[in-house]
Amino acid sequence: MDKLRRWPVMSLRFFSLHFFANAVTVLLGLLFAFPLYWAVSNALKGPREMFRIPPLWYPPHPRFQNFLEVNELVPFFLFMQNTAVLTVLRTVGGVFSASLVAYGFTFFRFRGRNILFFILIGTMMLPAEVTLVPTYVMFSKVGWVDSIKPLVVPLWFGGGAFSIFLFRQFFASIPRELNEAAKVDGCSSFRFYWSILVPLSKPAFITLSILFFQWSWNDLMEPLIYLNSIEKQTIPVGLLSLRSAASGAVALKLGKPTEHLLMAGAVMAMVPSVIVFFTLQRYFIRGIIMSGIKG
Repeated sequence: MDKLRRWPVMSLRFFSLHFFANAVTVLLGLLFAFPLYWAVSNALKGPREMFRIPPLWYPPHPRFQNFLEVNELVPFFLFMQNTAVLTVLRTVGGVFSASLVAYGFTFFRFRGRNILFFILIGTMMLPAEVTLVPTYVMFSKVGWVDSIKPLVVPLWFGGGAFSIFLFRQFFASIPRELNEAAKVDGCSSFRFYWSILVPLSKPAFITLSILFFQWSWNDLMEPLIYLNSIEKQTIPVGLLSLRSAASGAVALKLGKPTEHLLMAGAVMAMVPSVIVFFTLQRYFIRGIIMSGIKG
């Protein structure tokens, strides 16, 4: 009888805690989503509506032509095309080359393997600014400046220490007996990698692809350093140019503020990253979790 009497009280407490947790989650979600909403709202406003006091919480007359007028200030659509090509090349090269290096560190036995891996991991503690000048000098000597080669070619030779480390952690969770059984059946090393290891490591590949995509799509420093021609620039550099155009002589020449076009450009630049992440987020979370199972 006492248990039956306590049951409604326990159910009420559980319902209250569950409701409170959901309410807090919804409120935090709305809080973090508000900047995204505000950016889209400003991107659809007119040139004078952005500075209204009190502010307009939604565009009374949405101006979808803002997304086309951005290209009148800077060649923004060309920047998006350049960024898409560069992102695909960097992502494909970085992910697959990193997986091959990690495959060698995980399934091959050779002298000095652990020492080489520790040296590789040690490079993660080296700031990029330290190697920036000598790297630029090297690429300048071979005539690669003002081309996408300095941005793409290095990633096709390893993909970076973090990528190799993440793949190695994931490969370490795969039983070595699987590799030995494949060798007994006459499977070559590359066949094992391509036909067995790659399908089993789908979460790791998708995780690294998302990370490479986000990094390359939003990379400002390297294109700003190595690309000089305006027709080769990428979206982050384009947004920087768009901000200068919106606050400089271009805005004065047009005779109206152009900050709404800057917001429209920022929204267009943000859309691909948002789509990629929310489409593949379940694989991203799974890949991060499984990569830390075994060291």
